[in-house]
Amino acid sequence: MKTLAILQARVSSSRLPRKVLLPILGEPMLFRQIERIRRATRIEQLVVATSTDPSDDALASECATRGIGCFRGSLDDVLDRFYRIAVSFQPANIVRLTGDCPLADPELIDRIIEFHAKGNYDFVSNAIEPTFPDGLDMSVFRFRLLNEAWHEAQLPSEREHVTIFMKQHPQRYKIGSYKESPDRSYMRWTVDEAADFAFVSAIYERLFPGEPDFDSEDIYRLLEEHPELLCLNSGIGRNEGLQRSLQKDNEWKSHNEKQNP
Repeated sequence: MKTLAILQARVSSSRLPRKVLLPILGEPMLFRQIERIRRATRIEQLVVATSTDPSDDALASECATRGIGCFRGSLDDVLDRFYRIAVSFQPANIVRLTGDCPLADPELIDRIIEFHAKGNYDFVSNAIEPTFPDGLDMSVFRFRLLNEAWHEAQLPSEREHVTIFMKQHPQRYKIGSYKESPDRSYMRWTVDEAADFAFVSAIYERLFPGEPDFDSEDIYRLLEEHPELLCLNSGIGRNEGLQRSLQKDNEWKSHNEKQNP
């Protein structure tokens, strides 16, 4: 297999519990996102990566009902989840997606996969130097990098956030940053808070009934006509989850220093 997409998702979100199963026009948010991802033409297989925690039983059941591949692994060690899925498929490349992005852009996914291939990169992301709305983030990397990260990564942040180890070794890997203009990184299309869900729901309610396959350009036009929608979730910081993980790193390092003075 050349390209495997792994979509990480869990129900036990601390800021907006069960967000991936909250309904958008009658369908759980995660499956609205999957509808969009499946329109990408350069992905051969899509698997949902969730946890074995009982809180994710409902998510796994919903995937089974819809015939969507679902793997269950460690709740906190997401890197291990990805690795065990990838080992079973042996893809050349992996696309990492997260289940809090119901406005995922299939055309952008294809463009970034193509950018990765044409540049012969080991790792590519459009979030290294963000120019896209928060909520369109993704990365593409060779299976070899996942294998090496799984064997070598130790910090809590490196295990919870799959690609941190890869990005921290630019001398070892050929890394590509995918950017476009204009810079729209100030926009927030991800879902971490109730206000985010209100924003995404408003987009779907205005666009989906008339055009179920609406794209990012349709959203940009809508926001130009109704800029007040951007105020629904303004003021929420980017990558707050990562900052909490980095704090865990400090606690982990402190504990190890005490254990090994």
